[in-house]
Amino acid sequence: MPSFTVHTVLIVSAVLFVLGLIGVLTRKNVIFMLISVEIMLNAAGLAFVAAGAKWQQPDGQVMFLFILAMAAAEVSIGLALVLQIYHQHKTLDVENITALKDEAVDEMV
Repeated sequence: MPSFTVHTVLIVSAVLFVLGLIGVLTRKNVIFMLISVEIMLNAAGLAFVAAGAKWQQPDGQVMFLFILAMAAAEVSIGLALVLQIYHQHKTLDVENITALKDEAVDEMV
């Protein structure tokens, strides 16, 4: 079984984080944005586990448990928001939802 170096795992983690960040910045669908945030959280958890394995400390795995708990909370709140937005606006496209815009920003433009 091949063993991976810490640098390889951290590079994979960084690539996953950047892909998640690109997904958050470029997608217009709320569900895809939430999936991208999940990818970013998993990349951070992978980095914590790799760092903990490098120094033979359980801290990385403990932090990953906290990240999993935060991801579960984010999913439940995010799903509730998505259902509420779809119920009110009949779309999940971020650009079509104008009810959350600030009037002061609209007046300046």
